[in-house]
Amino acid sequence: MEITDQLGRNLTIPDEPQRIVSLVPSQTELLADMGLGKEIVGVTKFCVHPEGFKKSKTIIGGTKNFHFDKIRSLNPDLIIGNKEENYQEGIEALAKDFPVWVSDIYNLEDALDMMKSLGEMTSKQVEAERIINLVEYGFRRDFFYKGTVVYLIWKDPIMVAGKDTFVNCMLEKAGYTNLVDASRYPEMTVEEITALNPETVLLSSEPFPFKEKHLEDFKRRFPYANVKLVDGEMFSWYGSRLTKAPEYFERL
Repeated sequence: MEITDQLGRNLTIPDEPQRIVSLVPSQTELLADMGLGKEIVGVTKFCVHPEGFKKSKTIIGGTKNFHFDKIRSLNPDLIIGNKEENYQEGIEALAKDFPVWVSDIYNLEDALDMMKSLGEMTSKQVEAERIINLVEYGFRRDFFYKGTVVYLIWKDPIMVAGKDTFVNCMLEKAGYTNLVDASRYPEMTVEEITALNPETVLLSSEPFPFKEKHLEDFKRRFPYANVKLVDGEMFSWYGSRLTKAPEYFERL
């Protein structure tokens, strides 16, 4: 089967891949929810969904430090990656020996296109369409306006989600206005964030694991904002977790 990934790269894969390695946690969950649990042979150490899933799979390292020897030992006939979450040199090295399909996702439409493509290349079109329909139905509702926001993804240094990110798209879908105009994930000081005067500051559970112990500290740093802990998976995972995101956004 001749296919094209979201970077415009052409590759050839078997009609029904039997040995899949997933390099991206949200796409691992999606593949499992599409009924490909048996076909997935390798995952990253961050692939925490479905719960307990990675106990029966080979851990091939992290999203940005692959164990090439473990991947080669699995002899995959399809590797699923992502431009942002993985690293270019690693993807290029794997692509010399294996078909590597790479997603590139900035918004909900990109995520739905990724789901459709994965369904087609794994002969799971019906299962993929079911998930797509659930996501589209969930996001059809109107979320009430929640005001201005700055979304923190890292602590030292403080890093935030800017424009040209999937997180920014999800913030907008959830009813927020992101005050960070810079692209991608810029570093910002407390003073710079304070100057933006956000109504809300969100502390994401990933990639930095903000927890309750950080909440009081950041409430002191931003005394005029509503500082909240949020589930980062709901804002940054672009697979089947999107079926749960709308209800979560409504509760915020």
